[in-house]
Amino acid sequence: MGESPDIEAVRSYLGDLQDRLCVALEVLDGQARFRDDAWERAGGGGGRTRVLTGGAVFEQAGVNFSQVFGDHLPASATAARPELAGCGFQAMGVSLVVHPQNPYVPSSHLNVRFFIARHPCEPPLWWFGGGFDLTPYYGFDEDCVHWHRSARAACRPFGEAVYPRYKQWCDEYFFLKHRAEPRGIGGLFFDDLGPGGLPGGDGTGGFAECFAFLRAVAQSYPGAYLPLVERHRATAYGERERAFQKYRRGRYVEFNLVCDRGTLFGLQSGGRTESILMSLPPEVSFRYDWRPQPGSPEARLYEHFLVPRDWADWAEIQTESATPPRNL
Repeated sequence: MGESPDIEAVRSYLGDLQDRLCVALEVLDGQARFRDDAWERAGGGGGRTRVLTGGAVFEQAGVNFSQVFGDHLPASATAARPELAGCGFQAMGVSLVVHPQNPYVPSSHLNVRFFIARHPCEPPLWWFGGGFDLTPYYGFDEDCVHWHRSARAACRPFGEAVYPRYKQWCDEYFFLKHRAEPRGIGGLFFDDLGPGGLPGGDGTGGFAECFAFLRAVAQSYPGAYLPLVERHRATAYGERERAFQKYRRGRYVEFNLVCDRGTLFGLQSGGRTESILMSLPPEVSFRYDWRPQPGSPEARLYEHFLVPRDWADWAEIQTESATPPRNL
């Protein structure tokens, strides 16, 4: 099994990460502040939910930290690992979801998490998971290139095979099968990152390497996302753009309630419902069989941006390399 995981180091990092993310978002918004709710779970553990609403930039932003314990892993956590059914577990993580006011500013999501499962007769099994993805309403090539080059830069120190694998996994995961369309332009998604190590490695992995990768992903998020907010926060918009934003937010709701394993895990493990569903946008509209007008900016979202692409090597525009990650 290799080196033993340092659970306290992970918990400490995640708690500090939540604080730093909240500070960064408050500074960028410049008006609203996060409400702080500590909660306890009846089955063991708890967390701290922090939500910002009605800001100058962010209509709603949530950053949740949780650390929960249990005697049996929920079905959502054992679907791909049936051998772990009945194992005791500990799970901890930070989840961030940002829904801006301006339709030209994309929504974004970040999650980093750690699991450890314990069987009475075997050594504990641990793994990391997480990633980030971007959901634009009105797309811009330069935003997509910057986002994916930031993701690639975070992965590159760990091997050339890492970004392509986790970029593809993100494209596959954040896909609404019932709509046959992506939720957004993707980013990174990884799971089951444990003693076997990262893609392209020699299979020995180790806790230190896997934990370092999780930190690299989390630390790259502000440098990937905040410049996009700054770029578009003052763009003028009207009722048409706002209506389209609310309509597309419906897809976000559909994914989180129908497809997302994290939502299922939280609900199945008896987590705090308000904290689990803080990811949902505050204002949403559903329109029956609505379709964009051909040739419109709304149609371009579907035709050009909601199509998996190798954005990190997109050569049809001139763009600077991804900015260095801001330290967290």
